[in-house]
Amino acid sequence: MSKFLQSAVFMSVSLAASLIVGVAQANEAAAPAAADPAKAKTIVENTCGGCHGVDGNSMIAANPRLAGQHPEYLLKQLQNFKGKDGKPAERKNAVMGGMVAALSDEDMRHLAAYFAGQKAGGGQTKGDRASVDLGQRLWRAGDIKRGLPACAACHGPAGAGLPAQYPRLAGQHADYTEAQLKAFRLSERANDPNKVMQAIAAKMTDAEMKAVADYAAGLR
Repeated sequence: MSKFLQSAVFMSVSLAASLIVGVAQANEAAAPAAADPAKAKTIVENTCGGCHGVDGNSMIAANPRLAGQHPEYLLKQLQNFKGKDGKPAERKNAVMGGMVAALSDEDMRHLAAYFAGQKAGGGQTKGDRASVDLGQRLWRAGDIKRGLPACAACHGPAGAGLPAQYPRLAGQHADYTEAQLKAFRLSERANDPNKVMQAIAAKMTDAEMKAVADYAAGLR
């Protein structure tokens, strides 16, 4: 392994380690208590399935695939879309805000458990070879000269993420991942603990965002 790659990996791992405590604390309150996936079935069939698929494998590129996602992460997003304990929504989205408005915390726990228990389908890389190669480099090693950490440091080499801390990105629609990176860069999405993703996305170009999204879509 080259000294450059060793330095990049070390920087990425160090960043992940320094953030892990803060992110874990932020998610601690969101950790799902006893949940029953079966109790979410009616809500999924009547509300969620149209956009995300009844099995959580959305066929619409603008809507994220939820199957196999960490339940803690799913619950946090639902709570952020609605707002919690009288606080306004941390994640602004007119469609999702309306969808979660009538959901109780118990409903959200059941939904998080339901989608987490579904089998994630395979994604598909759609970028050209040069874009995918760039995405692979950034995913594995980041860019040490620009202080850009490797995506793998938090989301794992295969994109599986870390339960309760970082979401699964493997197989996610490239269009959706790219859109979220751009939203983080503009702070239009600002529900990331300690503004981690906002800081990272601020250093990325449009081409790099597309490349990373394309690469992640093909991970298994």
